[in-house]
Amino acid sequence: MAMTLITTNEITSAVSSSAFTSSIDSTYKLYIFKFFDIHPATDGVEFQWNGSTDGGSNYSVDKTATFFRAYHSESDSTAFGYSTGDSKEPHAAVADTTYQALNYDVDNDNDSSCVGELHIFNPAGTTYVKHYYSTSNTMLNNASTNQAFAGGYMNTTSAIDAIDFKFSSGNIDTGTIKMYGVG
Repeated sequence: MAMTLITTNEITSAVSSSAFTSSIDSTYKLYIFKFFDIHPATDGVEFQWNGSTDGGSNYSVDKTATFFRAYHSESDSTAFGYSTGDSKEPHAAVADTTYQALNYDVDNDNDSSCVGELHIFNPAGTTYVKHYYSTSNTMLNNASTNQAFAGGYMNTTSAIDAIDFKFSSGNIDTGTIKMYGVG
């Protein structure tokens, strides 16, 4: 299956979010968003996304999700585990319309960023819920590398026609997000 670049959002100065409000339709059964060197203005924030069924007027699609991660610090400590939503980590959403975390505690030092991808299956379909999964990596604000995995479904049979990315607080200073269609 061929992967076709549809559009690129190049962020060269601070923005509150980066939305894709066109070209998410029945042309492809799989859409992949790849994000490169996403740098936050605020330290220790989550990089997140949400979908819309109304062209981007409202990003509040109900999602059921899971989130787990592995990290390794510069001081050589490691961890692997499921995130249950304590005060420092994103949680597994249960009938939750808030933005879904792709990663957390993203460092805003000049040499830090977040990278990864989000896969959304058949967003324009109107028969089934919309499944998704993501993998991302970031330099945490405690000098650790963090590989995060999130997955679940958007609990709607309405077509998803827009996707928005943002940090849990503050702006996206710089970065690139590309949307691909696969099919």
